[in-house]
Amino acid sequence: MAITKNQVVSMSYEVRLNDEVIDSNIDKEPIRFIYGTGEIIKGLEKGIVDMESGETKDIKVAAIDAYGEHDPKLTETLPISEFEGIDLEIGLVLEADDENGDILKATVTEVTKDEVTVDYNHPLAGCDLDFRVTIHSVM
Repeated sequence: MAITKNQVVSMSYEVRLNDEVIDSNIDKEPIRFIYGTGEIIKGLEKGIVDMESGETKDIKVAAIDAYGEHDPKLTETLPISEFEGIDLEIGLVLEADDENGDILKATVTEVTKDEVTVDYNHPLAGCDLDFRVTIHSVM
């Protein structure tokens, strides 16, 4: 049975960025999701449509269909005094509440003696991703 909207799909995957494996559930429990409900990234969902149980496929997902393009407007430079007591280093992911009470994640991209630059983009924004997926079941 080929994958169509609202079916439960069980899938194993490996994702690569520039030939480096950055995530995988190969040899682990497959993920389960309802196809067509946005539970996985848009480009991957498009790539697996009509696949069947037992099928394996390589899928290239452009940044725009993965985590979006990197938006330079989503970076902010703040006084270092706002980070008192935090051992700052490049790549550190910080969490903060926005004015609506939602949790924002920001990655530290630069630290000087006076300022800290943080990036609110998803860490994979702007990245094209290569997936290898195996469909285990479609229900």
